[in-house]
Amino acid sequence: MWWAATAVLLTACSTSSAQSPKQPSPDQVVATVGSTSLTLAQVDERALQQSTSKFGDMKLAQALYEARRNAIDDLVATALLDQEAKALSTDRSSLIEKEITSKVQSVTDADVTSWYQANQSRVQGATLDQVRQPIRAYLTQQRMEVVREQYLDTLRQKTAVHISLEPPRQTIAAGNSPARGPANAPIEIVEFSDFQCPFCLRASPTVDQVLKTYGDRVRFVYRHYPLPIHPNARPAAEAAACAAEQGKFWPYHDRLFSTPGHLTDTELKQDAVDLGLDAPRFNSCVDSHKYKALVDADQHDGEEAGVNGTPAFFINGRLVNGAQPYEVFKKVIDEELQLKKAR
Repeated sequence: MWWAATAVLLTACSTSSAQSPKQPSPDQVVATVGSTSLTLAQVDERALQQSTSKFGDMKLAQALYEARRNAIDDLVATALLDQEAKALSTDRSSLIEKEITSKVQSVTDADVTSWYQANQSRVQGATLDQVRQPIRAYLTQQRMEVVREQYLDTLRQKTAVHISLEPPRQTIAAGNSPARGPANAPIEIVEFSDFQCPFCLRASPTVDQVLKTYGDRVRFVYRHYPLPIHPNARPAAEAAACAAEQGKFWPYHDRLFSTPGHLTDTELKQDAVDLGLDAPRFNSCVDSHKYKALVDADQHDGEEAGVNGTPAFFINGRLVNGAQPYEVFKKVIDEELQLKKAR
């Protein structure tokens, strides 16, 4: 259905050198569910049947990993459900109906209308009547996935699951980029972002939730990636660098995202005044394009890492592309924390 594809893909504003993981052999075990092992050959039997359209313009290495990881997650879920069904002397279909399907809350007309009103940019000018059924189907599927994941989490607590498929990683130096969190944190998240990108704005609360949840276990680094399609993004990036010069990058960053669309030269300079910066020094910095080279360097590093849209996040070098929900970040971060413990 066209709507499902639209809902998935519209998560980033869009217009390298990768560390390729060691290539596993077909008989290598890439996941275990209790005493059940999954080999790469089993995974690829399912992974390589997926449509390339699911992966947009990802690099091949990343798309292959995502396809394999999707297949692993499906196979792990099936194994967990089968094991639980056997323990309860029932079958998988009956278990799913009882523990998942029957617990999904129905989508109301009010839910559909509310989603439509909140996501005008994603319906591409369609009327509510034109997209009512696709929205209902999308919201129902979304709720089904939430209930399913919650139930699978309870099964994972009873049965050890270990994923050993190595993801592709990028080496991205944080350098002197603005950062929050301790330098020795086990998780480093590098974001390439654009102050004029609506998806970067949408991702900002998710980033705040991650930082609040994980605290000192996360170091968050911000790097500039103003897109050519956003004429005010580069001036805003250079202005933010000028604010950083006075130790006010994060207040300025937060100010720009709290007032979307207010990125004219006058507004950028007024923001500096409102935040108590030295206005003459800030204005001189902005007008002289003092940090043009810094923004250029950030963009270059992003391109080398394969960034082609914003926001793009690298969690310990692992790409999370677009304004993904909190659960996507949590999954990767938790996996990385487990890897740190295992080493």
